[in-house]
Amino acid sequence: MTGKAPSPVPPATAPSPARRGRGLLLLVLACIAFAVLISLGTWQLNRLAWKEALLARVEARVHAAPQDVPPLARWSALTREEDEYRRVKVRGTFDHAKEALVYTVRGDDAAGPVKGQGFLVVTPLIRADGPPILINRGFVPSDRRDPATRAEGEVKGEVEVVGLLRFPEEASWFVPANDPAHGSFYRMEPAEIAAARGISGAAPFLIDADATPVPGGLPIGGGTRIAFPNRHLEYALTWYGLAASLVGVGLAVFISRRRRAS
Repeated sequence: MTGKAPSPVPPATAPSPARRGRGLLLLVLACIAFAVLISLGTWQLNRLAWKEALLARVEARVHAAPQDVPPLARWSALTREEDEYRRVKVRGTFDHAKEALVYTVRGDDAAGPVKGQGFLVVTPLIRADGPPILINRGFVPSDRRDPATRAEGEVKGEVEVVGLLRFPEEASWFVPANDPAHGSFYRMEPAEIAAARGISGAAPFLIDADATPVPGGLPIGGGTRIAFPNRHLEYALTWYGLAASLVGVGLAVFISRRRRAS
């Protein structure tokens, strides 16, 4: 009995030019995407190094011995990166009649028993040797916003203020804009506060007073929040992880096609 001859195996069909073109295009796009993801991850690592260096400089500034506040001639050269949070000292007399209140919330992480909603008391310091400087004297709770309820803290005569030099607060979606016309302030904007209170020639920066006790206990100074978001390592790992995933997907597609072709 004669068996049936086996059917011949058809030869592998070569990919068409159009298919090869699509494959080459996908490969090029994948390589470009990989390069972009790696670049973004490396950029975040560079930002991480920059941020850590900045934090180290700020940490050194806030604990340094106080220096005299920069003179008027240097004000235009001051920068956030080099001068913000610098510990300074200045002498003058408070003009309590022109103080402003900036709304804030004192969180549970703040020292002392006073927490919750309230205001930062911003008072111009009138100097004999230079233009006035706005001083953030510290926090008062909402029920003590009226200066008459904290008269002891309205210090008279010449004083020395030690604190941290601060630049105008940057705009944020989460903080309302100031309304100088109605005396409502939510951000530390020295120019707006000075204009609303009729203070001419005021410094373009403020000084956050330190925690030196005030007669009567209010305002409460020393509440500067030194916070720099630092998630650059997390972002870098995310970009590198996406790059690795892209390589993994590419290898899986390559192996799958090789098996189908064999």
